[in-house]
Amino acid sequence: MITLLICLAAISAGLMAGVYFAFSGFIMRSFDQLGATQATNAMNAINEVILRSWFMALFFGSTLLFAILTVFALFSAELPGRWLLLSIGLIYVIGMFVCTAMFNVPLNNRLADVPDDENAMSRNWALYYRTWTGWNHFRGVCSLVTMILSIYYLVYHIS
Repeated sequence: MITLLICLAAISAGLMAGVYFAFSGFIMRSFDQLGATQATNAMNAINEVILRSWFMALFFGSTLLFAILTVFALFSAELPGRWLLLSIGLIYVIGMFVCTAMFNVPLNNRLADVPDDENAMSRNWALYYRTWTGWNHFRGVCSLVTMILSIYYLVYHIS
């Protein structure tokens, strides 16, 4: 059972890393080239659509998987490599989920509240773009690291 959970967690972390890579690698830069008004409107549209997409199942499902693995590692004294598994879970839950909740989501909410005025959008977009993308890099790296460490754990502690 633990092997299946770790496999699913690794796959979900890899998928999340891919989503974050796409935003950091080219989506946000493409939006920035559109100009502040179009970039703001495009990002707000994504933020509305994403809440009703399969992404949310992946986002919360992956967090749940890593939270379960963290608790399992915490209370399974005989589990080989339990401290590694505990660390993997904490990196993901804190680095991906908490980061998103504390930084990216509030930034998205503020972006949605910007008045429909070109000057306001211009001032806000520059700060939003830098700050949001920086936190997106962080959660993307945390997702990638947890995927790699999960595979490492499977190879060296399960097999």
